[in-house]
Amino acid sequence: MSAQLRAELLKHRTTTPALLAGLLGLVGFAVLMHGLSLTERGAGSFDNQLTFVLGWGEILGALFAALAGALSITGEYRHGTIRATFLVTPRRGRVLAAKLAAGALLGAAFGLLASVLAVGVGSALLAGRGIDVLVGHDDVVLLLAGGTVAAGLWGAVGVGIGALARRQVPVIVGLCAWLLFVENLLVGFVPEVGRLAPGAAGGALAGLNPDTLLSPAAGLPVLGLWAAGAVAAGWLATVRHDV
Repeated sequence: MSAQLRAELLKHRTTTPALLAGLLGLVGFAVLMHGLSLTERGAGSFDNQLTFVLGWGEILGALFAALAGALSITGEYRHGTIRATFLVTPRRGRVLAAKLAAGALLGAAFGLLASVLAVGVGSALLAGRGIDVLVGHDDVVLLLAGGTVAAGLWGAVGVGIGALARRQVPVIVGLCAWLLFVENLLVGFVPEVGRLAPGAAGGALAGLNPDTLLSPAAGLPVLGLWAAGAVAAGWLATVRHDV
């Protein structure tokens, strides 16, 4: 592990505990709220169990991974520490590469923990209501693996968007609005377009909403292309613009 990557992971210690606590608390709340609000018939549907109960780990894991990645660089611009960072390491591309690696690693950890919690709480809730859990072993493995990979890519997306926009509050608000509201509208009203959006591609990667979203095999390259685009835009903004 390079010294630059270790330094970036060390910087994450200031934001990671609060973000992780918020993520796990929100995942637990979302799973309980949706699991209890479904009727017995609705909760007995495979699609509802997968997407509306167990799937919240992937959805919120991706969001918090993106926020963590964005905060890792917008926080430095906000507090002016980015100047010192670039003085210590004048090759800005190396700094951004370390932030991307740290963001992807932390994002993957967020995605895995959130998915495990959602599956555990959701399965226990359904069983407690006397409802058979129809989501099988293979579906759970795909949900955990896909949620981990998707969140890792969203961590890189967050760094890229943060490097491009630099302003912390607009980036945070924009990420939350996009993943929680805009994409839901796109998937609901223009599914042929919405299924190609990055959040929907992450859900597809985890096997969510299979009747509407892409297949897991197609979701990975689509989300990968979105991540590559965000990283490329952030990279150009970092190496070409003054701080």
